[in-house]
Amino acid sequence: MSDRDHRGGETPLDAVVRERGIDAPGGPGAVNPPRDETAPGDAGGSGPRVARVPEDHDHDTFSVEGIDSDRREGLLEAVLRDVDGVSDASATRRNGTVGVHHEPSLSRGAVRDVLESCGLVVAPGDDAFEARRASQFASARVAVAVLFGLMVATPYVAVLYPTRVEWLFYDPVTVQYLQSILDSQMTTHFFINLGALSGLAFLVACGPTIRRAVAAVRDGEFTNEVAFVGSVVALYGYSTLTAFTGLEGAVHYDLVAYAVVVATLWTQFGVTDTAFDPATSGESDAEETADADADEPVAMTDGGR
Repeated sequence: MSDRDHRGGETPLDAVVRERGIDAPGGPGAVNPPRDETAPGDAGGSGPRVARVPEDHDHDTFSVEGIDSDRREGLLEAVLRDVDGVSDASATRRNGTVGVHHEPSLSRGAVRDVLESCGLVVAPGDDAFEARRASQFASARVAVAVLFGLMVATPYVAVLYPTRVEWLFYDPVTVQYLQSILDSQMTTHFFINLGALSGLAFLVACGPTIRRAVAAVRDGEFTNEVAFVGSVVALYGYSTLTAFTGLEGAVHYDLVAYAVVVATLWTQFGVTDTAFDPATSGESDAEETADADADEPVAMTDGGR
């Protein structure tokens, strides 16, 4: 299958491969393995390629856009290994990263220039690191929300819900026994655990949402996030007063946990971009907007600019 542009033109990566005389990996006339590399056949058996990288070589990782096929992945690796001073290189289409082992005399900027000459959009080092870290934190917040939500929901399903909907599944004897547990001194420890779990889940999983809501309030704005955070805080406060004072009512730490789970999943898999926090990056928005029309490379499906 051709890796060329859908309009039939040659991509920048194709042009670089042609200029360097590199054939498709594994094809006739394919580029030889780089120095210090042992091909599978040379080892007396089959297996993956093994590259011996000198200890004094540096390793740089780049976050790129434009690697949209396995063939392009292999061609890019071949181009990078053909660069003087590069001992090994790897490209990963799935997460858009390129790793390069090279001599200390070969600068990171020179490797970046090679990548850009292949038509790839290379993210600045700091931006790539921040994006990866934000993605990792977003995944961690989802895990915290789901796990803590289950830890709060389980006691409610096992103890509290049967006493509230006793006519649904449980016989009077079971309901009476569960109610006696709630009327004992054990209830205090029971609600302390539920309050701690739901509160921690809210603070950790909804941390960015809370910061954005606080920033909006400070600027005198009323947003959906302000309404969400205010509602959860009010519900949590009401449940805490009901659990530990003489205030009449039901304790709804379960609703707090459910709200946290739904909001976190919506933020992660819905329409919100979790890679950046507007509350902490608002000052740079104007600069980014002003530079939007600058001569920056734009990622395309063909890897071009």
